[in-house]
Amino acid sequence: MESRSMKITSHKNKKIAIRVIPGHFATNHSHINYCIDFTVVKHTNTMAREAAREMAAEYANSTLVDTVVCMDGCEILGAYLARDLERSGINAVSQGNDICVVTPEFNSNGQMIFRDNMQGMVWNKNIVLLLASVTTGKTINRSLECIKYYGGKVVGISAVFSAIEEQQGVKIHPLFTLDDIPDYRTYAFQDCPDCKEKKKIDAIVNSFGYSKI
Repeated sequence: MESRSMKITSHKNKKIAIRVIPGHFATNHSHINYCIDFTVVKHTNTMAREAAREMAAEYANSTLVDTVVCMDGCEILGAYLARDLERSGINAVSQGNDICVVTPEFNSNGQMIFRDNMQGMVWNKNIVLLLASVTTGKTINRSLECIKYYGGKVVGISAVFSAIEEQQGVKIHPLFTLDDIPDYRTYAFQDCPDCKEKKKIDAIVNSFGYSKI
């Protein structure tokens, strides 16, 4: 499977790259025809730093940010994003503001929650929601519902890759889009053309990576 992988470099910054693998993949919400590997951009110091710098530029001098809420294992990206939002010359609005970086917990019922000791970092705060990948928008919907419940206000959504431009009226700022992977497709399980042709699923995919079948 890995032999089919292709490297795609961001048009915003040539130091940022992801790998994509064509095939038949299943996620929690859909079937997709490309597995996007975010491992390097999420977990290596150099590329995470470059990616966060590009993300921070989307909010420069215009948006006060108090908290970065991280999904999909994006805590390293989130820490660098908070640093760059605080830095002089990057975002004068948030300069000097002590930006929090938090991740919601999932309880035994699969609901997203913030424990009591974390809720003060969400309540009445301006929040940037950070994700690795946006395909159907279902994860964003759950995240927005959770943040709203705890009294936070989402002022922006950042993602490494997004197949959609906005969700619930909030603009998504991605590093990679469908322009970078023009034949990327996502299907409801019952509509997947590979399933209809009885093609084997290559791997199960989630925010942590993939597991071959």
